[in-house]
Amino acid sequence: MMQERLYSAPGCTSEERFGEASAAGETLGERMRRSLEQDIARGDLAPGARLDEKEIAERFGVSRTPVREAFRLLAANGLVELRGRQGAIVREIGVNQLLEMFQVMAELEGLCARLAARRITPAQRAMMSDIHARLEAMGEENDPARFYQINLEFHEVIYEASRNDFLAEQTRSLRNRVGAYRLRVTYLPERVRHTLKEHAEVMEAIFAHDAERAHAAMRAHLTLLGDDLIDFIAQFGKE
Repeated sequence: MMQERLYSAPGCTSEERFGEASAAGETLGERMRRSLEQDIARGDLAPGARLDEKEIAERFGVSRTPVREAFRLLAANGLVELRGRQGAIVREIGVNQLLEMFQVMAELEGLCARLAARRITPAQRAMMSDIHARLEAMGEENDPARFYQINLEFHEVIYEASRNDFLAEQTRSLRNRVGAYRLRVTYLPERVRHTLKEHAEVMEAIFAHDAERAHAAMRAHLTLLGDDLIDFIAQFGKE
């Protein structure tokens, strides 16, 4: 069978459509899974949203076969539910499970910060400082969605600085599953200001090569995010 081709929109490359360049041997369905996973993590595809097979096939310029493969992969990662005739639905997470996931997230990110404090490179230090400065500038512009996107970059540097690929992969996977809910927290009053303060504490500990303090600061940061999220959901009567 002839390999499925990707047809990009005019002026848009395959890499721009699907994010980073694909790994060797990665199927089109796997590439689509990565792109849709990013949409879910950013909150562009909200919990409970239906993924229209036909619309997504047209969006990426492919047949429905790789779309179905992408849906199966997303379901295997816990990001969507396959509901027969209803199709694929972005998975909604209940309050109790969210709390449990944030507890695990706090430990994973705390370990990333602990290892980063021991292994961070000068280039990564400079990158982290630059991202933090951008976050401070964005904090003055009242744009929580954009702030959240830059915030992801800050955490990503810490994952990379841990120099533990397996840990980084597991942390990203869980982060993507709760991404839409983390985004909601950004809209809470004072959350941006608190995030900047907490990031500064994490960064200071990492730069001082204080592994224990870095772990504690990052763990506290994610724990507070979880508490804020539960308050946010309770405020609107969601379960």
